Amino acid sequence: MPTTPAPFTAADYRARMARAADAAADAGLAGLLVAPGPDLVHLTGYRPVPTERLTLLVLTPGRDPVLVVPTLEAPDAEQATGAPALTLRDWTDGTDPYAVTAPLLGAQGRFGVSDNAWAMHLIGLQRALPGTSHVSLTEALPMLRAVKDAQELARLEAAGAAADDTYREILKVPFAGREESEVAADLAALLRQSGHSQVDFTVVGSGPNGANPHHEAGDRTILHGDMVVLDFGGLKHGYGSDTTRTVHVGEPSVAEQRVHDVVREAQQAGFAAVRPGVACQEVDRAARAVITEFGYGRNFIHRTGHGIGVTTHEPPYMIEGEEQPLVPGMCFSIEPGIYLPGRFGVRIEDIVTVTEDGGLRFNNTPREMAIVE
Repeated sequence: MPTTPAPFTAADYRARMARAADAAADAGLAGLLVAPGPDLVHLTGYRPVPTERLTLLVLTPGRDPVLVVPTLEAPDAEQATGAPALTLRDWTDGTDPYAVTAPLLGAQGRFGVSDNAWAMHLIGLQRALPGTSHVSLTEALPMLRAVKDAQELARLEAAGAAADDTYREILKVPFAGREESEVAADLAALLRQSGHSQVDFTVVGSGPNGANPHHEAGDRTILHGDMVVLDFGGLKHGYGSDTTRTVHVGEPSVAEQRVHDVVREAQQAGFAAVRPGVACQEVDRAARAVITEFGYGRNFIHRTGHGIGVTTHEPPYMIEGEEQPLVPGMCFSIEPGIYLPGRFGVRIEDIVTVTEDGGLRFNNTPREMAIVE
């Protein structure tokens, strides 16, 4: 049986915050301002509920990290694994949280701000410190969470294996005559049964609904003869899973099988392009070239992949124009698709990590079309 990964320690979070502060300095930033969300979880282990009250991690090169929190939430912040690696600075209702935060920043400088920071908080800081400016963290430091360490890779591998278990089990349930939402509920239950603490999405796109890449499972009854796109994932041990397989209810037609074969070949081409030093866009180009060669280029309507970690979508992105080179430890999806409006869609997706000499899949269920009942 797979072992539960060892929990992250305060030392792990201290090292992450130090690396982030160093990266900010290298990027010419005066510091980083990290609001509740995936960046804060990655750097401190603290996962507060986002509210209108200001919570902000302040990382400035050469200074100890400080977490500004509402006084009523300070006890929870003190329990975060990374709390011993930082200083807490609290503020009470009725006082100005920006006046508490401003002395930590300095009157001048450009700061990276986590993408999910509330506009009201950023405006409040700008009002308190008109000499400062701000840039999105994804724009300034796109690699902040992109390269995973061994512990993170172990969690992603476990999440991928659990998603694979879910796929194997969903093939055993009936499809024909049931609503998409019923199969989606089965997927969610199986993900939780496999150890997922959080289910983020269960896409079940049957027949023409499969031509919508982000179709939400609805009340359409799945019919014999339907192609069905299954895209599902969530968090296990705090790290994401995300996989897609396309199945068929009964035997497929020659045309349906052909489209599926093209997508499978494209997915393999994208995987074969993975190796250190290759630009992210080359993975997209490799997969897209196959689909274009077979005449379906205009039916591949999204990027080939996205990063994954403490969230299921994060940098890096496998898309034309992304020249960031692949680095060992990066983890991302490879998920080409063909979408034929009014008919059906096909998508095949694996999570992949970059190794020293190529790539390694975290999803290993068959990519051939499965027949379901």
